[in-house]
Amino acid sequence: MTVKLNKTAFDHAKSLVRKGQTAMDERDDWSEHAPTADQENSYLDKHGWREYGQWYLGIDTEMDEETKGHYKFPYGDFRRVHRCGVISAESRAAQNDYDDITKAVKELHELLDGDHA
Repeated sequence: MTVKLNKTAFDHAKSLVRKGQTAMDERDDWSEHAPTADQENSYLDKHGWREYGQWYLGIDTEMDEETKGHYKFPYGDFRRVHRCGVISAESRAAQNDYDDITKAVKELHELLDGDHA
């Protein structure tokens, strides 16, 4: 499995944060706030794979682009960036040594928390 940063999703997430489209929830909230499989399927039916992919900070380059397995590290609910999703992605990326994703998610976390310059 080769997982790398989804730059399009990273740019999309930063744009949403700058627009204030965020949920400033706590770390442990992600299990309740993450989209369900039904929500993912509904979003896919309405918006297609390209827009779906904008909500996942990682992509598995060995998986077909039109499969859910291609997309890793969700950060929002298809409307807002969730702080808990960003924290979860940051932790999992670091655990798996995905350095480019870890760095990007750390930047996103800082942007959310107002620690940016």
